[in-house]
Amino acid sequence: MKKLASIFFLFLCLSCGVTVNYDYEKNTDFTKYKSYSYFSNMDTGLSELDAKRLFKILDNTMSLKGFTLSEDSDFIINIESSTYQENRSNSSVGVGVGGGGGNVGGGISVGIPLGQANMSRQIKFDFVDAKTNQLFWQAITSETDVSRDYPEEREEKFQQIVTKALDGFPPKK
Repeated sequence: MKKLASIFFLFLCLSCGVTVNYDYEKNTDFTKYKSYSYFSNMDTGLSELDAKRLFKILDNTMSLKGFTLSEDSDFIINIESSTYQENRSNSSVGVGVGGGGGNVGGGISVGIPLGQANMSRQIKFDFVDAKTNQLFWQAITSETDVSRDYPEEREEKFQQIVTKALDGFPPKK
């Protein structure tokens, strides 16, 4: 029974995490990119404090991958975030009648959603070639149950998002 509970808990933790979808221009030579910068007029959709947290974590992760932050960069990063409330399932009413062997039966069911709707967030990372101004790589992260917790917990969540997003950069052939 303890094994089943452990497996269920693990599944629950993994299913509530961050998911990432990647896309990139397949003819891109990713070896030519060594330095990056950020779009100057970027509107991240995050609070100023959350944006600072995200940029700090992104800079640290990019540095670990061998990329440098530079004014005269090879590519430019744009970040957009949106937070939305997940749609709840609509309440439904079902009516059924059945019979067999001389007996007749019927039933009615009503579905009523309980609890609060979850807030979800999507963060899009666009990597744009600085010379051609063309998008060459993109990661879109999605997370459910966006925390409204303490700064440390927010920072930990951004670390998860950036780590998962940049796991696909540069793409592995």
